[in-house]
Amino acid sequence: MTPRVLIPAHTYGGYIFDLDGTLVDSMPTHYRAWRMALANHGCPPHIFRWAEFNAHGGMAAHDIVADLNRQYGLSMPHHVVADEKRANYAHLLHTTTLPIIPETVDLVRTLRSRSIPCAIGTGSALPGALATLESAGISHLFDIIITPDDVPPGRGKPQPDIFLLAAQRMGVSPTECIVFEDAEPGLRAAQAAGMASARVAPAPPPAEED
Repeated sequence: MTPRVLIPAHTYGGYIFDLDGTLVDSMPTHYRAWRMALANHGCPPHIFRWAEFNAHGGMAAHDIVADLNRQYGLSMPHHVVADEKRANYAHLLHTTTLPIIPETVDLVRTLRSRSIPCAIGTGSALPGALATLESAGISHLFDIIITPDDVPPGRGKPQPDIFLLAAQRMGVSPTECIVFEDAEPGLRAAQAAGMASARVAPAPPPAEED
């Protein structure tokens, strides 16, 4: 099987991981939650299919709704749709056990054994992030979790603030950090933060998208 990410040989001072699609294969479940919420608010079905969904990976939910409104001339209520999507995701997790992405989770375990700092920098709200980690059975691996609620409004990915705060909490200079990400907004945020990055290959599209 082709690895989802190549782990750099260089040892960095701190390691920051996106969550969904980087540590846990949760993107198909997030996608289902989005499709349900958007349909409920009259979003045309051709909007926000799998490729567009992945292009928005790592962005806060309300920022995604705002972006769709701007792009397509829609008027969906940002926070209402975002809250509904989060509720859908939480409901889906009751019947879903999310798989880990072995390459990145194995790396985290190695880092912890060597006392090298690591953190999560995610576009998910904290309750959803914790539920994802619990479902995948890896919540015990992380003490530092940074979400959009920890930075000023509008300063989530692709802005660098989430990653810069993660570096601060780890006590590591941004230039000594590496970010593992699966989506363009997060990779842009890492670059803006002055950090190295490694891209995790995305999951294949759901069967209904083929």
